[in-house]
Amino acid sequence: MMMSSVNSRTKLSDLAKTIRSKNAGTDKITFDVIFRERETYELVKRSKALSRKSVCEVLNIDPGRITDFVEYDPAFAIKFTISRLRPSGDAGDADIFGAQQYAPFLDLEVDLTT
Repeated sequence: MMMSSVNSRTKLSDLAKTIRSKNAGTDKITFDVIFRERETYELVKRSKALSRKSVCEVLNIDPGRITDFVEYDPAFAIKFTISRLRPSGDAGDADIFGAQQYAPFLDLEVDLTT
């Protein structure tokens, strides 16, 4: 993707190749945001649109629930893991596989001017 054709504020879903979530054991959910090329990955990384703070804001969670947050340069990926409020499959668990938790990140705006 040529970055010159991108507005200064762009949705994360327009920049990332993959945005997904899934179980990481019974007590955690992990998120992967993967980019096709280094340039876009670096722009998003510099923007801080995805950070421990923004994850807490997007998911409306306490910072203590983030167990891992990694900017993984070799794969052009930003990965983070959160603790579940209840174990996967527990009574009241609305997403047994953790596969629906990524949706709030699709519309996350990334400021590419930073």
